[in-house]
Amino acid sequence: MLPWLTETSADRFNDVRDTSLAKLVKGDMLSLILKGVLVPGQRINEPDVAARLGVSRVPVREALRELESSGLVVARKHAGVFVRQLDAPEVRDLYQMRSLLDGFAGRQAAQLSASPKTALLNVLEDAARTMKDAAGRHEVQRYYGENLRFHWALIKATGNQTLADSYCGIVQKLHLSRLKNLSHDYGMQASIAEHLEIVQAVRDGDPQRCETLMAHHVSDAFQRLVDAAPAP
Repeated sequence: MLPWLTETSADRFNDVRDTSLAKLVKGDMLSLILKGVLVPGQRINEPDVAARLGVSRVPVREALRELESSGLVVARKHAGVFVRQLDAPEVRDLYQMRSLLDGFAGRQAAQLSASPKTALLNVLEDAARTMKDAAGRHEVQRYYGENLRFHWALIKATGNQTLADSYCGIVQKLHLSRLKNLSHDYGMQASIAEHLEIVQAVRDGDPQRCETLMAHHVSDAFQRLVDAAPAP
């Protein structure tokens, strides 16, 4: 399970300590946000959440505060808490940061020793094959999930937990800007070609090329998003 695609079952709320309730509530709401059940701009109703999960409003409020600190929801005075809508400059900034982190991950991946590199390549090649199959079937959600798995494998391969935590936060926020675009399959063929080039650079052990390909891949993805956006 990718860290930004959480699953929280309501029955997990039974027989747990009060101190863990807020974490469980947060996981539940995060899952709904990232699946698009709660969409950007939508108000989150505290009583409804508490009633559905069978908890008091206290852990719901605490969970919402944590989600607000991570940039996924926003509290508006006298109005309530809403799923955030990212503006264009913030999306641009997040893609720039992701480009830097992905580039670093690519450089590190190309320098792995034989055994961990082989394990990584197995994941990357499987994800790339699945992306190609999903693109051929126009299964955009499936393609997008495999794309995330491809990049997360490279991030995890760095062994840098601070980088992984930062990357996770960036991807969660960027997901808000992607929700309305997941019904379209623009750019998938170009993206697949870029992924295959990255796999080859990792296999060849070329750190500079892998870093450059990864950084440009993220920048190109942002540009495709911009190009596909409706005119204001």
